[in-house]
This record gives sequence, C-alpha cells and structure tokens, in this order.
Amino acid sequence: MVSKHKSDPIADALSCPLVEFYRAEGYKPDESVGYLMRRILSLIAQGVERELEPKGLTNAQWVPLLKLYMGSASTVAELARECDLDAGSMTRLLDRLEAKDLCRRIRSSEDRRVVNLELTDAGRIAAKEIPVILSRIQNEHLAGFSVEEWQTLKSYLRRIFETAQSLQAAAEKK
Repeated sequence: MVSKHKSDPIADALSCPLVEFYRAEGYKPDESVGYLMRRILSLIAQGVERELEPKGLTNAQWVPLLKLYMGSASTVAELARECDLDAGSMTRLLDRLEAKDLCRRIRSSEDRRVVNLELTDAGRIAAKEIPVILSRIQNEHLAGFSVEEWQTLKSYLRRIFETAQSLQAAAEKK
C-alpha cells in the first residue's frame, strides 16, 4: 500500500533550486513583481480612500474599523497586532475614531491592563458599508478576468505570500 501524505507547498518551494527571475544587470524595477503589487495596492487604496472620504474615513481608519466589525480583534492590543501598528500609533488612531464616535474603549474589569474595544452604532453603520466599497473597487480592477483567471491569480498571490511568511520566520530564527 502506498502511503499518501500531503506535502508542504512552502517547504517544497523553499527547498527547490533558486530560479533567478531577476538579475542585477538589466534590472528594471517597474517590471518587478513587488513593484507591480505595490502600485496595484496603492491604486486600489486611492480608490477606496476616494469612496470613503465623503464618509469621513481615511485609508488608515477604515482598516481597524472593518477588523473590529468582522471580529478580528476585540482589544487594543489585538487590533494593534492585526493592523501591524505600534501601541502609540494605535492609540492616536483610536483617539480619532472615538472623536468621530465610531468606537469606544472600555477598560476590562478583570484586568486593568486590558482595554476592550466596541463599535458604536455609527461605527457599525460605517463599517457595514466598507465591504460593499471594497468589493466594488476590487471587481472594477479585475475587469476582464474570468472567474478561473481570478482564482489562479489568487492562488499565485497566496503562494508568494506564504513563501514570504516562511522566509520572514526563517530570518527571525537567525
């Protein structure tokens, strides 16, 4: 009987011989995958910001608002980790969201060090609109793709992301 085991695609990718897609001589930054991903992300972010500006939300503010709405975080510390922000930046951002009456901080009665977060009614209403805007803008940017092409693109991006995470974890161990 042949043993079937699921291989680890990341370990497989990291153990493969390194293919040099890029070379220093003749390197063109505007043809690099990183440059293209960064430019696409920037253009999408500009579109989202343009749509959310009339609602009083900046690009920096809608992300934590959505994370709270979707249940990705419930404390200041969790939200800071989810948004990849330091404590000071998170505090300033929450100050702005609270000033707009979109969320509130509530100190835990069990552990004074823990600060819980909750959306206000206005915050829930604002956050509920964010996925609608994100979906529309991303669909606009994917115009002309078939469903199959979209799924293939996502699988490639996931592979790049997973490899990047593995490389980061390996670098942190050194």
